[in-house]
Amino acid sequence: MTKKTFTHAFTVASCGAVLLLLSAAAAHAQSADNPPKAQPAHTLQPPPQGSKVVNSVQRGTNAAGRGIDRAENATRRGVNNVSEKASRPVRRVGESFGRKLAPGSSGRTAPPPVGPQGNAP
Repeated sequence: MTKKTFTHAFTVASCGAVLLLLSAAAAHAQSADNPPKAQPAHTLQPPPQGSKVVNSVQRGTNAAGRGIDRAENATRRGVNNVSEKASRPVRRVGESFGRKLAPGSSGRTAPPPVGPQGNAP
């Protein structure tokens, strides 16, 4: 082996060793105690800041424009409406059984009273 070939081989081997050490150091940097930093994907554009839609909804308000002080009442009304709608079928069945089992009823289903029910003199 000539001196020039030996020098070239030594240079290539030393460069390979340096790369191996650098890759080992990089692998050591990503341990459980030191996880790699998360990078954003940069696939979505940020939302516009000055559009008509974005400016209409502000912090401290809900979509209807109510303030925080009115949000509790709006939420309570919404919950009450939903629970009223959910219990309506059960309530109707109970009222139906109540009409059928009422004292003096023949057990037949009578239509619910409609219109004025006053007693004529």
